[in-house]
Amino acid sequence: MFKTVLLTGAATALLAGAASAADLPRREPPPPVFTPVPVFTWTGFYAGLHTDYVFTDRTRITTVGNTAVNAAAVAGLVRAPRIFTEVDGFANIGGGFGYNYQFTPGSGVVVGVQADWAWTDLEKNRGYLSPTVPVFGSAYRQGLGWLGTLVGRAGYAFDRFFVYGLGGLAYGDVTTGATFFNPGGVVAYTGQITDFRTGFAYGGGIEYAIPDDSFLARLNVLSLIGVQSAAVTIKAEYLHYDLGSRNVLINNTGLAGSPGSFTSRFRTEGNLVRAGFNYKFSGL
Repeated sequence: MFKTVLLTGAATALLAGAASAADLPRREPPPPVFTPVPVFTWTGFYAGLHTDYVFTDRTRITTVGNTAVNAAAVAGLVRAPRIFTEVDGFANIGGGFGYNYQFTPGSGVVVGVQADWAWTDLEKNRGYLSPTVPVFGSAYRQGLGWLGTLVGRAGYAFDRFFVYGLGGLAYGDVTTGATFFNPGGVVAYTGQITDFRTGFAYGGGIEYAIPDDSFLARLNVLSLIGVQSAAVTIKAEYLHYDLGSRNVLINNTGLAGSPGSFTSRFRTEGNLVRAGFNYKFSGL
């Protein structure tokens, strides 16, 4: 009888303990920590390098005679009244810098300003032989030593892709001149001008920010001097430039039988296709 009482009491105590434990609050695991994915923004300063392919399409040169004798030479095609030149080639190297502001990080409108410079070192010579007998020759020279632009940029960013248009000021070092020969290759008239010219430029392009985990993003040479960039971007641009027209006096050399002078008007405009990369720095 005594053993029955003890067993009954022990069972009652166990059931009471289990009921009390069931009433205690459960220990829930801590909620996961939410780490937001960084949103890319184009806002910030940038600087980089590029190379260009420059080409022109039938750049016009017109010539008039400054005396009656010279005007007759142009009218008789002894000197070309109009001729066209074409220049094309790869620019050596160039660089630029600028600032972008993106209104909505991720995808949104981006505006900015950009300054760049390219060492083009391009020159084109064009010859002309008169259809007369005897034959008179002419040689025209046109060159672009370097070209710079200061343009505004505006476009739309699709996360790391940026499509934009640009337009603004163009300036460069332009050489224009001509030499007119008499029969036998004797120089009768010559003239040349090298000067600083200004005009306008417009075009467009596309730029892509390389993901941070790409091996290309690690090729940051600025880190060698302790400068860290927020991103590395690659770009392709098309640009049309127009530096206007310039009159060049083609004066006589004092050769007997070659009096007076001519004026040749050279048009300087062309196109370039640009490829390059930029280092983007953090925004203000």
